[in-house]
Amino acid sequence: MIEVTKINDVKVLINPDLMEIVEETPDTVISFTTGRKIIVKESRQEVKNLVKSYRKDIFA
Repeated sequence: MIEVTKINDVKVLINPDLMEIVEETPDTVISFTTGRKIIVKESRQEVKNLVKSYRKDIFA
């Protein structure tokens, strides 16, 4: 799980395996395979780095 901050300053943990698309429009919107979407404060690049770090921890 990775921790992100929703637009209302609430921190949530999300499963990066369910992420389908991360786009900046200009807010960062994460779309999941379930059809759900959330808007987060982190940039697209920050989300990418969180996912990379998560995967390194899992497969190390």
